[in-house]
Amino acid sequence: MALVRGFMAAKKIIGGSVAGTRKETSAPKGFLAVYVGESQMKKQRHLVPVSYLNQPLFQDLLIKAEEEFGFNHPMGGLTIPCPEDTFLTVTSQIQG
Repeated sequence: MALVRGFMAAKKIIGGSVAGTRKETSAPKGFLAVYVGESQMKKQRHLVPVSYLNQPLFQDLLIKAEEEFGFNHPMGGLTIPCPEDTFLTVTSQIQG
């Protein structure tokens, strides 16, 4: 169930941000842009492969984002509310 919620949340958020024409909200095909950080002013933009959506570690981050923001992300794109070093650790583990 968490997997389905994560996919649906990401799809809804990504669909809204990719449709925009602003350059900073677009991402190359096969990637999605996420904003990472705990402070509104210090969020960093990262591009992650869409294949990460299948990974349980990344799904945990999506669930955390859903719990904090629902579908109203302040940056206009998917915002993950965790320290950047935690995000980098998770993505490094997924890369293997």
